[in-house]
Amino acid sequence: MHVCKNDLVAVMSGNEAGKTGRIMKVLRDKKRVVIKGVNLVYKHTKPSQKNPQGGRMQKEASIAVSNILPVCQNKSCGKNGKGVRTKKKVLENGNKLRVCAYCGFEILSAE
Repeated sequence: MHVCKNDLVAVMSGNEAGKTGRIMKVLRDKKRVVIKGVNLVYKHTKPSQKNPQGGRMQKEASIAVSNILPVCQNKSCGKNGKGVRTKKKVLENGNKLRVCAYCGFEILSAE
């Protein structure tokens, strides 16, 4: 998958197009991600001991991973702050890095 938890991503298509946020959860088997503050839905809950009031709770729903792109953090990149495609760069020791396809800057995940 081209994104991982805590990545800053931009939504490219759908009702939430143009919004950005951090990935909270990656659902690999379903190929979906949950992004903080994006795709909010209402969940209706019954009263329970934990929540005696019940009511409507707002929470984030998942988005297909094909609709998002990581955001380039490089200030001198022409696509700074926008969603970019990524490439894999192999280092001498065999490790792989995700880099911006436009400027070659490393895509960082804030962990």
